[in-house]
Amino acid sequence: MNQSLNKIAVNVELMTNTPSTLSPSLLSELLDLVRQRCGLGLKKDISAVSKRLTALPEGWHPNGDDTAAIPLGDNAENGYQLLAIEGMQGKFVTEQPWFAGWCSVMVNCSDIAAMGGRPIAVVDAVWCNGDSKTLSELVRGMRDAAEHFGVPIVGGHSNLRASETNLAVSILGHANRLLSSFAAQPGHKIVVAMDFRGEFEQKSLNWNAATSSPAERMRGDLALLPMIAEKELAFACKDISQAGMLGTLTMMLESSGCGAEVNLNDIPKPTLVPWSDWLSAFPSFGYLLTTTEEKLPELLDVFSQRNIHAAAIGEITATKQLWVAQGDERSQFYDLSENGLTGFS
Repeated sequence: MNQSLNKIAVNVELMTNTPSTLSPSLLSELLDLVRQRCGLGLKKDISAVSKRLTALPEGWHPNGDDTAAIPLGDNAENGYQLLAIEGMQGKFVTEQPWFAGWCSVMVNCSDIAAMGGRPIAVVDAVWCNGDSKTLSELVRGMRDAAEHFGVPIVGGHSNLRASETNLAVSILGHANRLLSSFAAQPGHKIVVAMDFRGEFEQKSLNWNAATSSPAERMRGDLALLPMIAEKELAFACKDISQAGMLGTLTMMLESSGCGAEVNLNDIPKPTLVPWSDWLSAFPSFGYLLTTTEEKLPELLDVFSQRNIHAAAIGEITATKQLWVAQGDERSQFYDLSENGLTGFS
């Protein structure tokens, strides 16, 4: 990080526990820092692929959501088969192989839940350069997570003669009713739900509330999302990813062709965590949802009953711009009318 960014980081840290005192310049500096720290660049890379894809069959759910959603026949009551895949970054795999293996299963299960689904099974593809210790830890991490989430590993691919170590994991699931990034509409309330019962993993931005969670609790927490979908308590949903809370919201807005107004003071945050970290965090349990004013109290209560922090943090607009407000001040985080992000809309 260069000297100017260090200065911004210090300013943000000083204000972290007193958001009501943020000046206009500090609010804009905070958002500048978040844009640089969260994984927006990685999401921007998606556009290099999305523009080369061909159209899906008629009646299929569009590309760009947390998982593919394939209709099971012509009757909507049959639901959807869900299919997703995640690749782990090479440095993460080599430096924290057990945690990378664990996360490869966890993030796939989270993506299935974000679509209103329940996970069924996972497969993996492992490339290794002959390092048996790293391979052993990768597999142990996947196995431990699969047992924790109650989702079997049913097959995969292995190459133990590769030039470097890499990992990708795919998951199959089913949804009776979809939650979708494409379903946000102007006037919807934006809700964030996050599990505070964790900490940042080894000074990274990975907020780990999963590995210390009892398996029964973790499974029950994930089961909230399909229940929310089936009761129609929410309409749009997205798993908070490496893009952080605001970056993930930007992706949802791009898919829905909408904008949003978010109030910084309404975002729940652990007291001692700086805003610059929290808005950039990649949580093990974190979701953005949209709902109506009428359904909002019941949706918040669903999370509260399981001790998950949830709050309405803003509203969907028709502007294609994401604005963050703090008191009387506003600063723009992203303008989709000027710059696309993933290319899925």
